[in-house]
This record gives sequence, C-alpha cells and structure tokens, in this order.
Amino acid sequence: MSIVLMGSTSGSVTLQEPAVAGTTVLTLPAVSGTLITTGSSGQSIPRAALPIGSVIQVFSITKTDTFTTNSYNTWVDVTGLSVNITPVSSSNDILVFAAINYSGSSASTGVALRCVRGSTVIGSSDTAGSRTSAFGGTEEIGTSGIYSQFGVPFIYLDSPITTSSTTYKIQANLIDNYGTLVINRTGYDGDTTAFPRSSSAITVMEIAA
Repeated sequence: MSIVLMGSTSGSVTLQEPAVAGTTVLTLPAVSGTLITTGSSGQSIPRAALPIGSVIQVFSITKTDTFTTNSYNTWVDVTGLSVNITPVSSSNDILVFAAINYSGSSASTGVALRCVRGSTVIGSSDTAGSRTSAFGGTEEIGTSGIYSQFGVPFIYLDSPITTSSTTYKIQANLIDNYGTLVINRTGYDGDTTAFPRSSSAITVMEIAA
C-alpha cells in the first residue's frame, strides 16, 4: 500500500511500496533535518557523517615568484609557501603535500628544507649527532648545480589534534656559509631561455579519522 503526503500548498508526494517479498525496514533518523537523495540540489552530506578516509577540505598555495636568503645556520620562512587550515574535528588528520624547487649561487652552497606546523617541525629526519634534520637538501650544490634546480617532494600525514586555525609552512636553511640559497630558479639565473624559472607549492588536506 502506498502512502500519499499532500503538499502544504499544492501537489503531493507518494511513498511507493517496493515490489519485494518478505519484510523490508527503512529506519528514519530520530533528528530534524533533510533527507539527501540522488535528485537533491544544493544539499550535501554533513562533514561529521563522512566515512573514515574521506577528504573534508583542501587548501593549497603555489609560489610562482622567487625567494633568496643568505641566512646561515638559521631556519627562515620561505615567503609564499605557507597555508592555513582549520580542522573540523580534533581527531582528524592533515595530509601535507609539498614540492619545492631550489638551488644555490655557489658550488659550495649547502641547503636544507623542512616543514613546520606553527613552530613544530613535522616529517623531518631523526636527529643524528650534529647533522641537520630536514626532509630534503644538499650539502654542496656543486659546480654544475648553480646552473640547475633540485626538486624535492614532501608528503606527511600529521595529527595536529586541534580545531583551531593551523599554519603549515616551508622553511629553508643555508647550512654551508657560502653563496645564496634560492627557490624557484637556478643559482646562476642567466637571463636566457637556458635558465628556467619554476614554481613550488604546498597543499593540506583534512582527512576524516
């Protein structure tokens, strides 16, 4: 037997019984709200109802200009490689992706890169003596290195345990006191087609846990 619901102003909605044998139970939620259907428009599943592993939100920034620093043995923020996210739930994880292109102006230039959440370093190597802990870098660029760019990827699943606005950023460190550390260009950077400029990026994704 079908059930007909009359519209408040006009029309009607018919609940049609399925053509199946046996008993079928449809349990309705004991809360106020709107049922989502395949024909719904302008509606979405609440974030809290998404299954584990779902992507809740994504923020990304791409740096297309260059960056240089002569800061030796001190970590500095790479301008333009910082992204903010406010997690929906403190139990969710943040998946961080970055792709950084760097070089140096001297064959003896040494470079290290790391990612921080606020002021907390994430995804870098374990400490080992006096060695610099980082996710990528080069002790010396080398003679041919000043004419090249070095691409470094970074992937890390972070658990910030917060619902406050959180900043993820890339930092760089000149680990040999020679030349200049550069981002998105070669160290030589000649004004010809032989010396390309590049871009770098950082992306954060909140993952339901």
